[in-house]
Amino acid sequence: MSRRHYNRNRLMLTTALGSALLAIIANGPVAADDDHDDRQGGRTATPIKRVIVLIGENHSFDNIYGTYQPRKGQSVSNLLSKGIVNSSGMPALNTQAQQFQINPSFPSKYFIDYHATAGKTVYATLPAPVTSAAPTAPGPAAVPPVGLGQAPFDATVPNSLLPTLAPSLEKSDLGLLRTGATDLPPNAVDTRITNATSLPNGVFQVTGPMLPYDSFSGDGVHRFFHMWQQSDCSYLNNTPDNPSGCLNDLYPFVGIARNGASGGNSMAFYNMIEGDAPVFKRLADEYTLNDNYHQAVMGGTAVQHVMIETADAIPWETYKGLTQPLAATVTNPDPKSPTNVAFKVDKQWTICSNLAQPGIPAIVNYLATLPWLETSTNPSNCQSGRYYMIDNLSPGYLPNGQVNDAGITTGAAVPPSTMRTIGDALNEKNISWAYYGGGYSAAVRVANGSTDPVDGLIAFNYCDHCNAFSFATSIMADRAQRSAHIKDAIDFFDAIEDGNLPSVAYVKPDGLVDGHPATSKLSLFEAMVENIVDKLKAHPHLFKETALFVTVDEAGGYWDSGFIQPLDFFGDGPRIPLLVISPYARGGKVKHSYNDHVSVIKFIERNWGLGPLTTRSRDNLRNPVMSHGNPYVPMNMPAIGDLFDMFDFD
Repeated sequence: MSRRHYNRNRLMLTTALGSALLAIIANGPVAADDDHDDRQGGRTATPIKRVIVLIGENHSFDNIYGTYQPRKGQSVSNLLSKGIVNSSGMPALNTQAQQFQINPSFPSKYFIDYHATAGKTVYATLPAPVTSAAPTAPGPAAVPPVGLGQAPFDATVPNSLLPTLAPSLEKSDLGLLRTGATDLPPNAVDTRITNATSLPNGVFQVTGPMLPYDSFSGDGVHRFFHMWQQSDCSYLNNTPDNPSGCLNDLYPFVGIARNGASGGNSMAFYNMIEGDAPVFKRLADEYTLNDNYHQAVMGGTAVQHVMIETADAIPWETYKGLTQPLAATVTNPDPKSPTNVAFKVDKQWTICSNLAQPGIPAIVNYLATLPWLETSTNPSNCQSGRYYMIDNLSPGYLPNGQVNDAGITTGAAVPPSTMRTIGDALNEKNISWAYYGGGYSAAVRVANGSTDPVDGLIAFNYCDHCNAFSFATSIMADRAQRSAHIKDAIDFFDAIEDGNLPSVAYVKPDGLVDGHPATSKLSLFEAMVENIVDKLKAHPHLFKETALFVTVDEAGGYWDSGFIQPLDFFGDGPRIPLLVISPYARGGKVKHSYNDHVSVIKFIERNWGLGPLTTRSRDNLRNPVMSHGNPYVPMNMPAIGDLFDMFDFD
């Protein structure tokens, strides 16, 4: 029996079990009372009365947890368990992580599938990793182009200013803002990495004698169409463990071919065996880790935050007579020429319902070959005639609530949106919530005209497109809504100290401490995570009722060895870390159920008794049914979990 028929028959058998039985299995009862009062207007299905969602930046699961060794009795899917690296962190003799290039000429049209297999040749050695835009040396605190706009800060920045620049850190960690410069030019070969110019084809340890863990390192390519290309998916390549047929074997090539200044960076991993990422290791040992949690969209930051706060992709809405985005902002991912695979137009919008548009047929036709989507009347989930944002743009509102008219009319921002958010659903049930963005208060002051240089620096590091509520008219156009729900990270720490956390809190670090490669460090994000955990545990009455979800927005272009379940045109994407920190998630457990960012919304909805946000949003998908024989591929795809199995409420 062919592998293709094996997987189709397996899925048909699963369907034959009956949707009602699957629903009972996947949404089984919670071993807790169904009548918990969260004291803020809502009743919860579990003892969890407060959810905190902390979102860092740009690391795949294997990039952080590639050599993690769980507690006895637990298993994990990573580089070490698959034999891709050995217990010393050295690449092993297998080809699972092997990378290819397309040579000598490129396809005439955008590719993601079998088009890429013709002419693929294996790299003899991995392309050398590069420094990208990582800071060369310590410098002054000033908004570029005058200064860095990011750490490491030099001695001209007084110690007294550091708490103002990084209020999310404990005092003992502020020194991290002065360390880790590369001492190398931007976009140069990163010679701090051992054997940088002669790395074997596969993964490599980024840290070493010349590059300690507390260092800035290079970035990777992680835009929408590029990530589909990197994944190199074709159903012709399917296996029982990988029914989507995504080979993930074009990661460095796609970045290099688009002149992305990334080299072989995508294949890097931190080595927990040698002490890297100590906070993430300790928390995984003590609480619960999911090794099958995914970025919800192929691509970068903005689309992930939209999905984790709306369960959908954001479309263009008519603004001042503009019924569609400017033509210059619509992506055309076809290669510029047979010798230049860079896109003809590499921008932020696509109309994925139109098969006549460049790049669209490759993805839509691939989706139609997948057994779990082939019976769908619209496997892409793209509404006819709609343009969708696929890469970073600013929201339609400035931080002070004014419409970003200049940005919208010039193509730099998204029009005000009527899209329904989880905030709207919580408002309707009088359940308290807030989004806490690092640097938000300073960004408001700058939008109101402040010229204070410290305000300017802090506002520079506020991530406007990370705040999906800033796209929403229902929130941003209402002063009372903004005041109640959009706040600064400083306000989050104050709320912990006051014991006044809302029922649902989204927390986004500023650009200094979010862990984004090249512009931040994983050690800085770990310091913020540890600060939050310490402060919660210092208030036992608060901690016992709280679940802290720690994740990142997306893999950042880093390679990962996990299965990807395509759900629609937008994703899913690669695995990323998810930690759940709660008194009900103790024991160093590793859960394997399939989840993505929308699983966070599904948890909120189930815990507070809310329905799906819309008829098309991904929170309508059923919970996965996982098998013991293959615990990473749902038997009832398409399916994503609601994270209830991360807890033990007994």
